[in-house]
Amino acid sequence: MSPRPRKASDEQIFGAAHRVMGRLAPQQWTLSDIAAEAGLTAGALVQRFGSKQRLLAALTRALAEATPAMFDELRAAHDSPLAALRAYCVGFARMGEGPGGVAHHLAYLQLDLTDPDLHRNVRVQARATRAAMRRLLDDAVAAGELPPGTDVAALARVLEGLLGGSLMAWAIHRDGTAARYVRTDVEAVLAAFARAAGG
Repeated sequence: MSPRPRKASDEQIFGAAHRVMGRLAPQQWTLSDIAAEAGLTAGALVQRFGSKQRLLAALTRALAEATPAMFDELRAAHDSPLAALRAYCVGFARMGEGPGGVAHHLAYLQLDLTDPDLHRNVRVQARATRAAMRRLLDDAVAAGELPPGTDVAALARVLEGLLGGSLMAWAIHRDGTAARYVRTDVEAVLAAFARAAGG
């Protein structure tokens, strides 16, 4: 009698998917690869999600839902709002230094932008990210880290755009580490907004 197939939580399956996706481009993996990574049968994963696209949709939805909590954890781990914001920016930049680099992540971004379900989830995540950055910037003003007149709504939007653009520029120039490159750009923008606010 064969053993009953092991069950796994969505969180465990998504963790397995992240590991596989970190190693392989979108066209290189199948549900069988995720199942093997999670210690499941391919049939169990197909029964649970139905298709590769539906697994990706569930994964991107879970990431979007987890974004506010991720920022809460960052804030709790740092002494100041700007320190938490800088930690997020550096973490974002380090994504480009991993296996496959920026090109690897762009392949997944192409999927996110062309598939309606994935795009819907990524847009929710982006809005949650911008809102969380704005809260950190509001807290930074309240804490005296930024001048009272700082336009935090505009600054959050600029930082959101800056992160992707700066990481792309680093991928072309390869000047030092991605984290240092992006951090330099972030500091320049923070300083410019502080000056504009009279700080």
